[in-house]
Amino acid sequence: MALIVQKYGGTSVSDIDRIFVAVRRIVKAKSAGDQVVVVVSAMAGETDRLIKLAHQASASPGAREMDMLLSTGERVTTALLAIALEAEGVKACSFTGRQVGIQTDGAHTNARIEKITAERLKDALADGIVPVVAGFQGINQNSDVTTLGRGGSDLTAVALAAVLAADRCDIYTDVDGVYTADPNMVPSARKLLKITYEEMLEMASLGAKVLQPRSVLFAMKYQVPVCVRSSFTDDPGTLVTKEDKEMEQEVVSGVACDKNQTKITLVGVPDQPGIASKIFSAIAEESVVIDMIIQNIGQAGLTDLSFTVPKGDAERARKTLSKLKSELGVEAIGLMDNIAKVSIVGVGMRSHSGTAAKMFTTLACEGINIIMISTSEIKISCVVDAKYAELAVRALHEAFELGKTPARAQWAAKRIGKGKIAGRRNKK
Repeated sequence: MALIVQKYGGTSVSDIDRIFVAVRRIVKAKSAGDQVVVVVSAMAGETDRLIKLAHQASASPGAREMDMLLSTGERVTTALLAIALEAEGVKACSFTGRQVGIQTDGAHTNARIEKITAERLKDALADGIVPVVAGFQGINQNSDVTTLGRGGSDLTAVALAAVLAADRCDIYTDVDGVYTADPNMVPSARKLLKITYEEMLEMASLGAKVLQPRSVLFAMKYQVPVCVRSSFTDDPGTLVTKEDKEMEQEVVSGVACDKNQTKITLVGVPDQPGIASKIFSAIAEESVVIDMIIQNIGQAGLTDLSFTVPKGDAERARKTLSKLKSELGVEAIGLMDNIAKVSIVGVGMRSHSGTAAKMFTTLACEGINIIMISTSEIKISCVVDAKYAELAVRALHEAFELGKTPARAQWAAKRIGKGKIAGRRNKK
């Protein structure tokens, strides 16, 4: 008997018909002898509808009340799915984040999980009941409802899989897996049958919207095998798992593009100790996440400092820096919105040379200027003019021959054919 956590995204439970499709999958898993825990998102469009209502009520609704409001979307879905399961003769029970013991910090609208008790889930499973859990939510130490940020239902599912020592966490969505690039940009993009946690984390952080980055980090930390699957087909999807030797055969696994970036430049920053600390500490206090950072060589005691932030946080960061402008002696603050971050990702970069040179040469051949560069062991990112983003992605995808079926995909396909890639974990 396996324990499977199944998570259904908004498009997978968008109406009653789609809910009954999910019910059939759950029944099938139960019939095979597996235990199933279900995590659901709000029905497609519901969260946006609630946000719109909140802003009709107030120009700036409070974070606490927004959490209380937005958490209702998932509660509706849990009750409907549990009712549908009962109608099919399957014992089911709906649970909120509070009822399954998901305890978070106090950061409303973007809370972090601190602890999960899951006692009621364990009792339900022992009684042969299918628990249907509202994703995206928990409670803080004051018992106030909190939410886990956009895509937070992924995090709920992976976290519960970790706590319950589940054999696998299946994420059902409107795509059938993780691709070498966005198929809307690159028609020749190929679905990956297997990808490492590290690669998936990088791709999710770089703009691939298949999984919430925090959920991938949680899966990697607790070694939870995650399978990204479509709720519209029976395709096997993409398994996100730990690295093995075969995975290093590929230098690059995918190309990602993030257009949700703004470059902020501080001109004439005093080139002295402590200035960068003051700048980034002030931004951190506003919960703004910094990505790429570049500091030019100082001249005449001054330097220029550039960094990128999500577009939605750019104005907040600018206002924060404006308050420090006189104190720090900064000459000017500039924002550049028309940029995109294009990245290549692959664990094979650790053991292969020349990857950066090939990327830069490819962009140069297309006449694309590089504005900023950042690297890690398995990633190279370049900020370019937004109008060249899709051209850059297509060129890099072709240059690294990602449309071809490499050794890793052939190996994974054979394993799937033999039923050896189920993603089971050793129970402790």
